[in-house]
Amino acid sequence: MNYFTLRIIVILMETIKDLYIGAHRLRTAVPTRAISAPIERPAEADDRAMPGHWEGDLLCGANNTHIATLVERHTRFVMLLKVPSKDTATVVAALGKHVRKLPQELRRSLTWDRGKEMADHKNFTVATNVQVYFCDPRSPWQRGSNENTNGLLRQYFPRGTDLSRFSQAYLNRIALRLNQRPRKTLGFETPADRLRAVLP
Repeated sequence: MNYFTLRIIVILMETIKDLYIGAHRLRTAVPTRAISAPIERPAEADDRAMPGHWEGDLLCGANNTHIATLVERHTRFVMLLKVPSKDTATVVAALGKHVRKLPQELRRSLTWDRGKEMADHKNFTVATNVQVYFCDPRSPWQRGSNENTNGLLRQYFPRGTDLSRFSQAYLNRIALRLNQRPRKTLGFETPADRLRAVLP
């Protein structure tokens, strides 16, 4: 890996399966309330043609501990965020803080499951200009890259582990390992290499 690639990764870390969606709709209403007009996720996000569309979730551990996981759909680039709790104010603040520091071309949309931790998604969108879309109930394949990544992360964070003992620096190192791992779906490029290719 050359210096430029490493520099991009370090900057992002410091600042912060592949299944067809078909006709499923991803919605922008608060997950726990009545859904009004459903809005489809942009086609550019569905077909992974353009970078900047993310999938996210909370990885759960023992003692009600969590790590926020973000995966960019075009490059499969991973970011891991330490969150002290799963209440919506805490999660939205942590996500917003890191996403605001991303280059504008990497800030287009975020697809999340229907957990209450993103109930305050409107404030997230105001702060970041990133539209949030919610999966249909019991439809984890609508954020398949994130589901796959969470499975890989269990190699480092087995179920039953207290996730609060891991520092943000440690989470960055684990994300770096995943971002330097060649992926068959990327033609055996790494997410870090693919990210470098799309940045100006």
